[in-house]
Amino acid sequence: MNILHTSDLHLGKRLGDRDRLPEQEEVLDEIVTICERENVSLVLIAGDVFDTFLPPAEAEELFFRAVKKLAGKTRAVVAVSGNHDDGVRLAAGAPLAEEEGIYLFGNRPRIFPVGGDRPVRAVEAGEYYLVIQGEKGEKVYINALPYPNEARFREGKSEETFPEKMARWLARGEEGYRGDMPHILLSHLFVAGGRVSQSERDIDLGGARAVPLRLLPEDGYIALGHLHKPQQIGNARYSGSVLQYSFDEANTEKSVLLFRTEGNGFADIRKVPLHAGKKLVRLECDSVSAALELLEQYENRYIELTLRLSEPLTAGETKALHEANEGLVNIIPKIRLAEQAAVEQRAALKREELFSLYYRSVYGEDPKEELTRAFLSLLDEEEQA
Repeated sequence: MNILHTSDLHLGKRLGDRDRLPEQEEVLDEIVTICERENVSLVLIAGDVFDTFLPPAEAEELFFRAVKKLAGKTRAVVAVSGNHDDGVRLAAGAPLAEEEGIYLFGNRPRIFPVGGDRPVRAVEAGEYYLVIQGEKGEKVYINALPYPNEARFREGKSEETFPEKMARWLARGEEGYRGDMPHILLSHLFVAGGRVSQSERDIDLGGARAVPLRLLPEDGYIALGHLHKPQQIGNARYSGSVLQYSFDEANTEKSVLLFRTEGNGFADIRKVPLHAGKKLVRLECDSVSAALELLEQYENRYIELTLRLSEPLTAGETKALHEANEGLVNIIPKIRLAEQAAVEQRAALKREELFSLYYRSVYGEDPKEELTRAFLSLLDEEEQA
């Protein structure tokens, strides 16, 4: 069975005032094309389907239209909610979606009906797991753990630590596993040691909710969402977001992960690059004229421009920069005037004054007179040598 792992669609997310829904539709169509080309039977979506708890209607419409394409006539799609999703809202359409081979896990326990006449379908189910059977009778076990939202953090025994809660939640999804088929953990988590980017809001501040790798299964495939940069931590894999959502991802190639079942395990795990959507670039210049020339070289991009200037930008210069490239999103001016003035001022000081200035910056007081004389004496000896 060929399986595709993706996550962090963030449908409805904008870049400043730029609407990215057309790009999101484009990249979802690209993933459908990959599924068809690679003969994928099962699609895993590891959370953050939407960018907010209350996504715009256009984003919801896009998701249900796109996920139906992903399922097609022969595939199954399994999705869990992420920290940006309202898990209850996401799974509200589950009774209709499951008829199309789409299984949506929110934060309320649900046991999906099994069977049916689709080629790839659920044949066993529990509140937090599914067994998916392929066209040739091959099976795969999925422990589906949605992002534990605030309501779930407060449930159960209040004296439990976060690792203890996590171990209990993971165990719930293992209740139907007998060890006789390939095993997948599908979740939306921050594994300790992961590399974050600017587009991930509220990413477990201080590491209090970072999941220790030791709590995750040692075997099988761990399909995660949450981190936007593709990466692997132990045997846990983040597919990353489908588009570049912040400028610190400018050099990050976006991709999905593709693999297949083999016996009770998996083989041929590989990245498949995504090409849809505009790329983000960071540019730097020392003058407005140089920036105007550089901007012309980056069509069909979103741009963050850092300008190192000796005086502030005028309104006319700002307008000219935006007119030079409609993809210019941010201008970050860095004014060098104060720094240059300080350098020029220090250059006019005598040697003993420079020494006193340095000494005060380090020790917070003026140097003693004998220390200054000793320092100047050493300088004289150095110059005469």
